[in-house]
Formats: sequence, C-alpha cells, structure tokens
Amino acid sequence: MDTNSVSIWPRMEPFLLGALQVAPTTKLSLHYLRKMAVYVQTREGCFPVLGWSMWRHIACGKLQLPEDLAWLYFETFDLLLGHTPEERLGRAECLSQCSSKSELDQERNKLSVDTLQFLLFLYIQQLNRVSLRTSLIGEEWPSHRTRSPSPSERETKANSQNKNWDDQAHLSFVQSHLTDILELLVEPGQLSQSGQVQRGCQISLEAVQSLGLLLEGSVGCGKGVQPVHRLLTKGPLQTQSGYSILSRSFPLHKLLLCLQQNITLNPFGMTACLRSGKKLAWAQQVEGAMKRAKIARNTHTAPPGSKIVLMSQVIKQTLAKTSDKLTGANIKIHRCSDAFIYLLSPLRSVSVDKCRDSTVVLGPVQTSVHIHSCQNVRVVCVTNRVVIGASSRCIIHALTPTSPLLLPGNSDITLGPFHTFYPSLEDHMASVGLAVVPNVWDQPLILGTEGLASPPLSSSSSSDTTCYRLLPPSEFHTLAVPFQMEGDTCEVPGGLPPAYQAALKEKQKRVQNWQKTVMEARLNKEQKRQFQKLVELKFHEWLLETGHRQELDSLIPPTVTSLMDSDGAATNPSRVKDTRPARPGGGEEQPSPDC
Repeated sequence: MDTNSVSIWPRMEPFLLGALQVAPTTKLSLHYLRKMAVYVQTREGCFPVLGWSMWRHIACGKLQLPEDLAWLYFETFDLLLGHTPEERLGRAECLSQCSSKSELDQERNKLSVDTLQFLLFLYIQQLNRVSLRTSLIGEEWPSHRTRSPSPSERETKANSQNKNWDDQAHLSFVQSHLTDILELLVEPGQLSQSGQVQRGCQISLEAVQSLGLLLEGSVGCGKGVQPVHRLLTKGPLQTQSGYSILSRSFPLHKLLLCLQQNITLNPFGMTACLRSGKKLAWAQQVEGAMKRAKIARNTHTAPPGSKIVLMSQVIKQTLAKTSDKLTGANIKIHRCSDAFIYLLSPLRSVSVDKCRDSTVVLGPVQTSVHIHSCQNVRVVCVTNRVVIGASSRCIIHALTPTSPLLLPGNSDITLGPFHTFYPSLEDHMASVGLAVVPNVWDQPLILGTEGLASPPLSSSSSSDTTCYRLLPPSEFHTLAVPFQMEGDTCEVPGGLPPAYQAALKEKQKRVQNWQKTVMEARLNKEQKRQFQKLVELKFHEWLLETGHRQELDSLIPPTVTSLMDSDGAATNPSRVKDTRPARPGGGEEQPSPDC
C-alpha cells in the first residue's frame, strides 16, 4: 500500500453485533425507511437525536411494529454505542428499581440515539434478507467480486455460518447498497415531491459523520484508523469527494464515486485474521487432539472493536484461558465438539457456531452471546444479550438484563439461571458495565420472520412445536470452575433464584442423610473396604456413561504450563484444579450416591 493512499472499509461491529440474524420485517425495507427519513427530519423532537418515545410512535403508529420489536431494535443499537461501564451500571440500577411498566417507560424515555445513524442501523438489517436470486444461484447478481476467490477467502466463507461474521459479505453489501445508504442521508428539502433525489443535491458534513457508523479507514500502511468523514475532508480525498469547506457539504454523485473507488476489504476482518493472525497459546493442549484445531487472533494489530479470536475444530479437549489478549475481543468458537472451553476474561462478543456436545464457560460479555446451529451444547455466561438460533438440545445458564432472543429453527432449548463463579468474576463484570440486576434470563422473546411470537413454554403434555423450557429446579446443579485464580468473588453473583436455592439445599440434605446412614451401619473394616470398592466402581461407571471421565482426564496437563500467559496474572499449573474437591460434569456437583 502506498504511504499516501487512502483505504476505506466497512466496520465490523455494526454488521457483527447490530444486524439481527433473521430475515427483517418488510416494514424495514428501503421504501419505508425513506419515508421515515423524511418524517424524522421534518418533525420537532426527532432530529438530530431520536428518543425512545418518538421511535415507539414511529414504529408502532407508522410502521405497525409491535412495541417489543421496536424496543428490540432500539436496545440493540444502544448496545453498539460507547457507553462507559459506569453509565451502564447506573442505568442498570435505575432499571432494577422499576416496579411497573410506567416506571420502565420513564427510564426508557431517557434514552436517545443519533437519528441518522439509527436509520443506517435499521437499513443494514437487510444484510440477512433472504433473496430468491441468492437461494437459486448462490450470490447476489450483479456482483462486484468477479474474480475467483483466493484460498483464504474460501476458508473465510466456510468459517462464516452467516453474513454477520463474513467481511466479504459486509463489503459486498456496502458496495451494492451504497447509493441507497447515501440517499437516506439527503435532507428532505433536496428531494422531489415524489421523494426522489434530485440532480446536483448535496450531503452535509454532519450527515457524513453519521456514516462513520458503517465506514472507517486509514491513510497509508500502518497508520491509525480514522472515521470516514475525516478522510473525506482532508488530504487526497478532499478534492476527489468534492468537499466544500464553505458549504460544509459534498456533492452526492462525487461522494458516491469517491467511496466506490476507495472502498476495500476490512484489513482487520476474518479474512485477514485467518491469513496472517497469530496463534493463541493455551494452558492445556494434547498434541494429537490439537493438530486439527485452528486458533488465531488479530488482537496484536487490530483497533478496539475489531479484535478477533477464532477457535475452530477444537475436539475432545479442555481449553482454559484468561488473558489481556482476550479482553475486549470478539470471539468465534466454530465447529468444536466434545470440548470444554473456559474463557475467563471480559469479552466484547461471543459466537458459538456449529458446535456439538461441548461446554463453554465465559467471562462477562459486554454485548452479546450468539449460539447458532449447535447441538447438545451448554453455555454459561453473564452478558447483555443471549441470542439462540437453529440449535437443539442446548442449555443456556445466563445472567442477562435483556430477554434471551430465540430465533427460528430452535428445538429443545433449556434456559437456566447463572450458576457459577470464579474469583475475578465481579471485577470483570464491573469492567464491562454488567450488574446482577435486572436479570431476565427466564423471560425470552421468540423472533420469527413475521416478528415476535408469544413464547410458549414446553411441558410434559405439550407438542413438539414448543422450542424451549425453563430448567426444572429438580434438575439443577451448580457448576464449579476447576481452576484457581486471584480475586474476591466466592459465590454466584446475585445469588440463585429461591426455587433453585431450595432444590440445592434438598440435594445437600440427601447427601447428609446418606452419610448418616453409612455411619450408622457400623461396618467392620472388611465391609468398609468392600463398600468403598463398590462405590468407586459405580462412580467410575457413571463417569464413563456420562462422558465426564474425558473432562476430568483433560484437566490434567501433559506438561507443566501456566493457565495465563505472560500478559496475565500467572496461575501455577499444578493448581489447575477445582478450589473444592474435583467434581465431574463440567464442574457440576455429582449426584448423591442413591441416584
């Protein structure tokens, strides 16, 4: 790259975290968004910032969207914004004190967003629109990418379960829709009576600043990343874009041509990470099992918001990591099976894609955890949002201030309360602005192609059409993270719901009664030896039948290594064990002997 050349690329986060992974409602088509763009810019109280009350009026009154769906879009966009942890914790405290819908509305009415950026956010929901042409020929036509894909690009496509992670799809979407995107930013006074853009219209600098939601770039190789409006108003692109210092605006046709000529693939996206990313070292690696695994990161070069860690094809392995290299990163866990994965750092986002028969325990996730196309996977997380799609027989233990979002294609999903801790968990939660309340893990929303559906709870008498259930307290066990670390957290943050706490006490009582029965049996030495042998035999049979033997074996490191690498607080590998006696089942408490 020339030292003075300018590159502009689609930002990753709006597509990764902002575009809901379901076909959007037709009410968010370009036709309706153009009408909304005119409406918000000609009504008092809607521009340049849009509050929740006005968006609710537009969404429910004009677009005929359900209020819950309107809030879902507003809330999702808010997750992308750069609120400080202190601001998020303060808002959580206010929301936790709301005891009625009117009080909740009062708190929501305090929120506002940049109007034009919110319009662009609504437009990129078209990323996952189902196209008849795409379903027939595999790609939108005509395509700006006429050349054959390189091996790294083909691998990127194979590793992308949907377009949200696919930087090739982000580039193609922006290239294909750039005209529409810019026309949404045109002021209503420059439109014809029919709402069409007139020849020679201008786009204001303030409107182009809103375009920074989707685009960023840099000058030369190795230079810092800048918002798109700064690149367009100085240096080599100022003349090319037609920017006028006097009018503080751009001619639409020149701006469009400038962007088309300079837009390129994100240098910090998945394609670049697979091609040139660094490997990430792990505390426990069995050489034979790790040969297929692909673990790469770009955290050494990427700016905040673009940090990626990819873990693919981790099979029959326990992996544990707490490191500054994970902090603030977007994690993708892809095609892992029979694995136990512990990522005990504050994270930006996590996607668990096409995994099966695995357990994933996460540190606090600032934005969202997305589970897609998974089978028999258990995810344990504290996060702002949980999204589950096209998955079956999965168990999600979550602490979350927003309703879990169930996308189409799910079956036999179990939702349970967050049930574990590790010593630095509460410090990590504070660092990303997550509190213990509100916690609505048990109030999911079901989102289909026609919008929100009323969430049916499954029961013993229900049909197969139901997609989720709440974990019965009788099936509940806590989970112990089997590693020693530094920190002050010594219990599940916020405690357990009363019904689940009572169920635990009942299980503990059964164990105590069993121990009392054994003591009162007054066995002699030989009987105790035989009894001990029988109990151990049954226990090992149970370990083999449930698959927990593999997990316990994988917790024993083959060589002396450290749980943390040199950039984290070191943990002696000889202490890589539960802080309590070892328990099977991903750290779950074992059943009482009479089970």
